[in-house]
Amino acid sequence: METGVYIPIISDYGFKATFGNEADSLFLRIALQALIKSKIPIREVHFDKNSFEALTIDSRSGIFDLACTDENGNQFIVEMQLGLAPHFVQRMKFYALHKFNTVVERGEFDYANLPKIYAIAILAKNILPTAQFHTVANLRSEAGEIIDTQMTFITVELAKFNKHVAEIEADLDKLVYTMKPLHTTEPTQYPAFWNEEWLKRAIDELDTRKMTPEERAYFARVTAANAEAVKAEQKRIEAVKILAIQNALKEGLPIDLIARIISVSKDFVSAVQKTL
Repeated sequence: METGVYIPIISDYGFKATFGNEADSLFLRIALQALIKSKIPIREVHFDKNSFEALTIDSRSGIFDLACTDENGNQFIVEMQLGLAPHFVQRMKFYALHKFNTVVERGEFDYANLPKIYAIAILAKNILPTAQFHTVANLRSEAGEIIDTQMTFITVELAKFNKHVAEIEADLDKLVYTMKPLHTTEPTQYPAFWNEEWLKRAIDELDTRKMTPEERAYFARVTAANAEAVKAEQKRIEAVKILAIQNALKEGLPIDLIARIISVSKDFVSAVQKTL
């Protein structure tokens, strides 16, 4: 992502420096309290292992961005997604249900007094057919009655947030507003609430002017690795499109139809045709 003075919170480096800051958890604690809409302050968090052996058929590990437990034993899973992810809800269910199985097994399959599990997804794009940017979901009856609150799914869709500074009062709004335009904001354009201690500390972690040489080197490594990953993904997507075009051409489909189906230009289809 392009960045100016401030590194985006929603970048890999930014998320780890703010939400994943084990040396200073103030931002994380207030952010979690806002995300779950709790009036009770979270005073402590313990960072947990954030990966587990996969239960899926392809045997890949399940890795989420952050996992932690508060002083009351409440379990939090936080996942950030920048790209389109139409099946992201299924991924969060997978993570949450694995966590549920883990806490049940620790209690020797005792279902009484289980800790609450919060599966939190922060998405740059929209995936839900809902109007609100912040969605809290529990198990409910067909009449909308709450059946269970032990497991809660929370989704934040940044693209749906459109409040102006003058409208912002709640910590949740302050959090989401900060996640959206921070990296495009000049230091002279600070909203007043960015001086609140929890946000000020997080923003300081993202201020490139205050980075140590070691932090600059780490940021450069992360940025380079992300750029390589993006290039690799683009090549993979292009290879898939080329294969689909080749198959369609072999079936005798016209170039203009293939271009519409695969969402590429006619020239691209023609270029692939010349390689056959």
